[in-house]
Amino acid sequence: MSDPSNIIKQIIGKTFKAIRLKQGLSQEDLAHECDVDRSYISMIEVGRNEPSVTKIFDLCRGLKIKPSDFFKLVEGEYEKAWKNG
Repeated sequence: MSDPSNIIKQIIGKTFKAIRLKQGLSQEDLAHECDVDRSYISMIEVGRNEPSVTKIFDLCRGLKIKPSDFFKLVEGEYEKAWKNG
């Protein structure tokens, strides 16, 4: 498996994007809910930015999901990547 921290950034971004799209929100919508710039959301979703724990909680609030549920999704994807890595 390549760099674990890079994989985690990618998984966090893909997970936020999947939830956002499932809810029918644009990056602009989520950015507005979380009081951040749309480009910040984009950078997270493509794995170029790693949000702080505080920002993850803000994003979860904006998506109306529990952070624990978000982290369970991330953990599941990480385990898949680890097994396939």
